[in-house]
Order: sequence, then C-alpha cells, then structure tokens
Amino acid sequence: MAVYFQDKIGWVKQSIDSVLNQDYQDFSLLIVVDGDIDKSLYQLLQSYATEDERVVLASCNINNGLAAAMNFAIEWGMQYQPEFFVRMDADDIAYTNRLSRQINYLKSHKQISILGSALEEVNERGERVGQRIMPTSHKRIVRMLPRRCTLNHPTVTIRYNVFYDGNRYDATLRNTQDYFFWIELAKQGYVFRNLKDKLLSFRRVNNFYKRRGISKSLNEFRARFVAMKALKRFTILNVIYACGVLTLRLMPSKIVKFAYKLDRILLEKFLKH
Repeated sequence: MAVYFQDKIGWVKQSIDSVLNQDYQDFSLLIVVDGDIDKSLYQLLQSYATEDERVVLASCNINNGLAAAMNFAIEWGMQYQPEFFVRMDADDIAYTNRLSRQINYLKSHKQISILGSALEEVNERGERVGQRIMPTSHKRIVRMLPRRCTLNHPTVTIRYNVFYDGNRYDATLRNTQDYFFWIELAKQGYVFRNLKDKLLSFRRVNNFYKRRGISKSLNEFRARFVAMKALKRFTILNVIYACGVLTLRLMPSKIVKFAYKLDRILLEKFLKH
C-alpha cells in the first residue's frame, strides 16, 4: 500500500483496518509513504507499525509515484521469498475474505499468475454508487486488452514468480502503469484470471471524472496501440475504439461521467453473454 499527501486520514485508517482484520492472517503489510505527508497521518501510520508486528513502514523523501512505490515493495518482499504480492490502495476497503479467497484460489490453480476480482464503487460517505466487473477468463482478459485495462489494479494478487522472473512496473510512468504491465505480462504468456466476487470497495470521489488529464488519456491511447502490436490484435475496429476513447476523455466531465456509467452497463451486459 502506498500513501501520499492527498490521502485522507480517515480513509487510510479504514483501509489499513480492513487489511489487518482479514480472516487470513499470515501476511506482512508494507506501507510505503510516497513523499511528504501530513504529520497526523504519519503518526497514525507509526502507531500501526508500533502496535502490530505485521505492519512495516517505509518512507521516501520525494513523491516517486505508484509504480516506483510498488517496485520498492516488490524488492523489499524478495528477502522473505513470499508466494504472493497483493495490491491495495490507501482509500479503498478490502472485504474480510479478500486474502483468503484469492490466495486459496491461486494455491489450487497453479497455472494462474495474476488474479483480480470485481469491485464495488463507493463515494466519499462510503455509499455504494456502482460496481466494476471485469472479464473472468484468461482468453477474454487478453483479447480485450487492446481496448481496455481488463483488471482492477487495487484488487490484484500476483504470484511472486512473476517478479522472480525479473518483471517490474515501469517507474517512468506516473499513471497507467498497471495497463502497460498487464500488456507486457500477457505478451510473455502469463495466465490471468478475474474472480466474479466483489472483494473490495473502491473509493470513487467527486473529482473522479476530472482526474483523467491529458497525460493519462494519452498514455491510455498509447497503451492500446502497444497492446495491439504486442498481442497481434491490430484491427480497424480496435484503432477506431482507441481514437474514440481518446476523444471522449478530452470532453467535459459531465459527458465523461455519462460515458463511464454507460461503459459499465455495456461491459456487464457483454460479460453475461
């Protein structure tokens, strides 16, 4: 889990508590403080590290971004030779059975290297405002990669063999790092899966539709073409889709909000068939 200056103390507390209260207890929680944060937030993190031996706190003097924070966590974990790497955002809430569900699934399905799940979307008050369901099978996950990022990054559990093989997030990216990572892993032949279970509450705040600035939009656009080339799915339809999404991303937030909700509905309908 990476924490940075914009994270709200109450949400961070909820997030950490949701991890520590899992029905699966054999884990370490590494919290990477990514740059300067509020003193009260840092004190809260220190109290968790002092009171619970499973919590480890690491700090960076400057904000290096999520990809760099995750790479640091990966390298830190190497010394303990773990089986799994579990992602979590500092404003989300893991369901009590998240770890047990994903870890048990991976232990009984040795061929799968990257396992995600569906998630519930909640607002600032914790009220349910939607859900995000992804394709479940490896075939569909990879086939749809040239059009969308087909895993919910905060829900992902990755078999550590992926990292022992030398793979890392691209630390030069300040956004879309997960999308590019999945493309590279799919190209190498790793097997993906998404569980239908919703195992996490994802915080969707008021400015959610405004956060996709020009940098993120262009990176997503580039990722789609990288996926087309890497996965040999360079089609006219995929090109039109990539251009259409880029155009949409640059429109006013009200239109983006409507399109996002419509996309969720259409995706769910598609995945039912």
